[in-house]
Amino acid sequence: MAGSDPPADKVIRYEKDPTTRIATITFDRTSHLNAPTIAARLHYADLLHRASIDDDVKVLVIRGAGEDLGSGADLEEFMDVMNSEDQSPRLAEFRIGADEVKYPPIGSFRHGASVSQWYANPNSGIRGLQDFKKISILEVKGYCYGWHFYQAADADLVISSDDALFGHPSFRYYGWGPRMWWWAQTMGIRKFQEMVFTGRVFTAAEMYDCNFLNSVVPRDQLEAEVEKYAVACARNRPTDTVFMQKIFFEIMKQFQGEYLGSLLSGFFESMGSGVRADSDDLMLDDAMKQGLGAAVKDNDSRFPPEWRLSKKQRPNRKKKKG
Repeated sequence: MAGSDPPADKVIRYEKDPTTRIATITFDRTSHLNAPTIAARLHYADLLHRASIDDDVKVLVIRGAGEDLGSGADLEEFMDVMNSEDQSPRLAEFRIGADEVKYPPIGSFRHGASVSQWYANPNSGIRGLQDFKKISILEVKGYCYGWHFYQAADADLVISSDDALFGHPSFRYYGWGPRMWWWAQTMGIRKFQEMVFTGRVFTAAEMYDCNFLNSVVPRDQLEAEVEKYAVACARNRPTDTVFMQKIFFEIMKQFQGEYLGSLLSGFFESMGSGVRADSDDLMLDDAMKQGLGAAVKDNDSRFPPEWRLSKKQRPNRKKKKG
């Protein structure tokens, strides 16, 4: 984590109310569209683990500070760590001390594949909600991209404002994401293939039509809608019943291959560095050299306005229908 970044417990804030038994996780790094650092992502995994055990918690609400849920993890930090000769921050990703082991060298398959397979582990902060034995509710507004879109795949309930956008910029600059199997299961393969092959993001209305969302409301009604769901879940059945229900759904998801899909997505993601550009395709290495934000913005201009990733590059979605 860069020295200017706040500590992990400030980037991922946690609070609980033992009276209602509703806990809240807030992504709070608005200067970076709520992108978690590596340390914050690991802190998030720890919070999920603790809340899953805590008898004072029955329902967990996950939200973002500011205008967005979030635009994904801090990719620039990740690339700096993976390409650095200093293995200390790289090992920290795996919760390993600087001098405890030797990390596979740059150029080896294991250098990147170790990370992509680690992302199938709930301790990495990628798919921790799959193992969470309480009820999770994701509150979505603005951007829900990348790592934050992973959370949307894995949460039990997803409540969205009508201005939210869902997707993964990786489908434009790399081609893979760790939760691809489960996105396809949740959205339906036909619509998810459209997201992957066009690289476009989907609106809240489109995601609701895919049965990906439980409720879509105007932004000024979002917190009240989430509270309605959270209170109803907290007052419904005993926590022991919820625990049993979650085990039922977890078995069902594993029958559908959720974890298998995470491993497969990780393997194919590990092979991405061997992809050759056809001509002027946007490649991840070039995008990082240019600056990811600028590269994505420039690449947006090549696509229809309504399929662009940046809110500023899209047509006004608040325009009333005629």
